[in-house]
Amino acid sequence: YNHSIIKGEAAAIETELLRDYRFGQQQLIEIWGQACAHAITKAYPLSSLSKKQPTVLVICGPDQNGSIGLVCARHLRIYEYEPTIYHPKRSSQSLHQDFTVQCEKMDIPFLSYLPTEVQLINDAYNLVIDAMLGPDADCANIKEPYPGILVTLKQVKIPIASVDVPSGWDVEEPSQDGINPEVLISLTAPKKCAMSFSGKHFLAGRFLPYDIQKKYELNLPDYPGTDCLIEL
Repeated sequence: YNHSIIKGEAAAIETELLRDYRFGQQQLIEIWGQACAHAITKAYPLSSLSKKQPTVLVICGPDQNGSIGLVCARHLRIYEYEPTIYHPKRSSQSLHQDFTVQCEKMDIPFLSYLPTEVQLINDAYNLVIDAMLGPDADCANIKEPYPGILVTLKQVKIPIASVDVPSGWDVEEPSQDGINPEVLISLTAPKKCAMSFSGKHFLAGRFLPYDIQKKYELNLPDYPGTDCLIEL
């Protein structure tokens, strides 16, 4: 499977889903976040984790990718992982706040700061989920605190799984000196930069109505059984 979408297409598909197909924003974020949690259970089953506790650090950005990370963390908690969320800049958007409260009510801890001492992160968690910047971020001017977090993520030794676009990567270009995730979970369809990604790559786009698949020539692969995602 080698079809990818360019920056504007992802936004256009989302607008159509919301406007013409009457999907709700909350519904889409829920579908994507749950699919991300599924991908994590496939890539890192509980039985395969090396630490005694099945700890996962979920780093959430301020925008939609961060909301997807919050939903992912909630589902991981349901699947008996132990997520901790680092959410440095909380959005004032009510949806984002709803997802945050849902996590708090599941007793998921939130970090007040990210240790710059990388060894602390390596020792405490089995893996990091990067739900920071997403496809809309402008890589040329990433605002604090995210550049600092990216510096830390480049140094961690535990695996990183990125949601949709690895943070710091340009949507259209292969990464030069960005973070190096072991797993990438593409939402809807892979973004162009994913074509140069060599790790484990999952796609969560099964929910897309057929007419949208046709219109954007997504040629989505056949998903196995009842799975909401496929490993490419």
